[in-house]
Amino acid sequence: MPKLSDLKVKLFTDGADKAQIVEMAKQAWIAGFTTNPSLLKKAGVSDYERYGRDLVAAVPDRHISFEVFSDDIPEMVAQARVITTWGKNVFVKLPVTTTRNEPLYDAVRSLSRDGVKINMTAIFTSEQVEKAHAALDGGASACVSVFAGRLADFGIDYRPIMQDAIARARKTKNVEIIWASTREVFNVIEAHDMGCHIITAPADVLKKLPALGTKSGAELSLGAVKSFREDALATNLQLAVPASAPPSDLTARPAAVPGF
Repeated sequence: MPKLSDLKVKLFTDGADKAQIVEMAKQAWIAGFTTNPSLLKKAGVSDYERYGRDLVAAVPDRHISFEVFSDDIPEMVAQARVITTWGKNVFVKLPVTTTRNEPLYDAVRSLSRDGVKINMTAIFTSEQVEKAHAALDGGASACVSVFAGRLADFGIDYRPIMQDAIARARKTKNVEIIWASTREVFNVIEAHDMGCHIITAPADVLKKLPALGTKSGAELSLGAVKSFREDALATNLQLAVPASAPPSDLTARPAAVPGF
C-alpha cells in the first residue's frame, strides 16, 4: 500500500467552494482544482467571471478548470475564449457534446490550436477517448476527463476505458488524463497503479489520504470493535437476558469418544 508521499498521480480537488479551495491549496500535494456548473450551483455562484478571477488570484500557481455553460457551440467557443483570459493556470472545460448530441471535437481542435488549454469532459466511451485525443493532439496543453466513478455507479467496468485513455495520452506530448467522478480513496490507488496522470476528487476523499499506509487490517478491525463498544456504552444499550438461560461453557472439554 503506497503512502501519500509515494503517489505518482497528481491530486486535484473537485469542488467550487472558494473557502474550501483556498484551504486545500495550503497542502503542497494538491496540484490543482476542477469545477463544473453543478458544483458552481451548489456553491451559490452567480457572477461567474468575478468568481473565476477571484479564485485565480487566490490560487495563482495551480491548475484550475472552469467549464463553459452554454449549449450552443459558437457561444461555447466564445465563452472559452473569455474564460482562458482569467489566468495562465486556467484550463477551459468543454463537454464532449451538447445536449442535442452535437460533438465538440472540431471546436476543441480549433481552440487548442489557438493556444487555449482545454479540459475535455464528460467522457464515457473509448470512441470519445479516441476522438478527443485526435482533436487535442499537437495543440496546447490539454486534459481528457474520464468519468470512471459514474461508469462504476451503473455497473460498467471503467478499467478498460481508463487504460485505453492513458495509453493514448502517452503517445502525445500535450494530453493528460484526469480520473473524474472519484468516489473513494481506493480510486486514488487505482489511478496511481494504472499510471493515470491526474485524479480529481472531493475534498472529503482527499483529506483521508494522509492516513494511507498507516494502518494494517488487524489494526482497523480492532479499531472498529472498539468503536462499536464505545457507541454501545454511549447509548446505554440494554438487553434483558433471562435468568433461566444456562451460561454457555465455551471452555468445556469435548466429550470422550467411546473406545478411547
